[in-house]
Amino acid sequence: MSEHAALTILSEEEQIFRNAVRDFAERTIRPRVAEMDRASHVLPEIVQALFEMDLMAIEVPEEWGGAGSRFFMSILAIEEIARVDPAVAVILDVQNTLVEIPMLRWGTDAQKCRFLPRLASGTVASFALSEAGSGSDAFALRCEARREEDGFRLTGRKLWITNAGEAEFFIVFATVDSKAGHRGVTAFLVERAASGFSLGRKEEKLGIRASSTCELVLEQVFVPHDQVLGEVGKGYKVAIETLNEGRIGIGAQMVGLAQGALEGALSYAKERMQFGKKIADFQAIQHQLARCATELEAARLLVYNAARLKEQGRPFLREAAMAKYYASQVAEHVASEALEIYGGLGFTKDCPAEKYFRDSKIGKIYEGTSFIQLDTIAKSMLAEGIS
Repeated sequence: MSEHAALTILSEEEQIFRNAVRDFAERTIRPRVAEMDRASHVLPEIVQALFEMDLMAIEVPEEWGGAGSRFFMSILAIEEIARVDPAVAVILDVQNTLVEIPMLRWGTDAQKCRFLPRLASGTVASFALSEAGSGSDAFALRCEARREEDGFRLTGRKLWITNAGEAEFFIVFATVDSKAGHRGVTAFLVERAASGFSLGRKEEKLGIRASSTCELVLEQVFVPHDQVLGEVGKGYKVAIETLNEGRIGIGAQMVGLAQGALEGALSYAKERMQFGKKIADFQAIQHQLARCATELEAARLLVYNAARLKEQGRPFLREAAMAKYYASQVAEHVASEALEIYGGLGFTKDCPAEKYFRDSKIGKIYEGTSFIQLDTIAKSMLAEGIS
């Protein structure tokens, strides 16, 4: 990001925070990026460092051990971590946007007092909605919650659950009445230590490999009434509203990824010599870089605008969908262009551009595919106009 752009967009407080997160990412995360990618595992000391930097509970009030900050700060943190490693960025993204925001909004006082201090001090959490037959059709759930006198018994499987390998606490969506469709969906707070709860297969992924993505297996897992998040049968509202905000986080992840990829390509272009001069001196390369920089700045502005609207309590559904859709398109394009600037080196594991390219693909898929975002944008336009 240019300093001129930063000054026109960010307040002094936000610039200081952004710079602190960037410095942390450079010092603590960058030296371990390749190692974690090869191992498909985030190092525990990196996760602990995220907690120590107060990046895992940014909006949680100080009374529960959090930073007591704002949604926009979460977006800045996700962007800056993704600039160095998108896999680590999604860990704090899920924690801040998909877990803590719904806890703050729908949690009872007792639930907040019980869980938020843990989430702020060292407990990784996860959001478990997807199933084998429930992806874009998010509420075609087969995970069942059977009522009992003191609570519910959950039985089923969840797939593609981010943070599952490290998480000790999950928001799990299950249906109390499959015939009721989305009106049967309920959100439950489930501990990893619960009897009958286990992890299934860990996915071997194309990108963001250090971020764990696992299957959850629930076999008659008992969840008491006081661990229902929100109201019984209103889990669809919890999920939809949470994902609407989470999409801004994914947009920030993709902007950070594109920033990291473009910075690397620009640096390489100013060093690589061909035909007796630096490749950055060739107009074709200059135009390639200029197009990428322009697309990136447009994506960043979309993400920041959606985040500002959300933070101000104004409607942001369409803007969040636009931000997620466009930022994921830009991330893939910029990562691809960056790889090509490196030439043959870019096609090797030794080049950072190769990882950015692999990591970029997921942006079009998780937390609502690009087609879902386009549907959301189009429906909003048809209902409200284009102003």
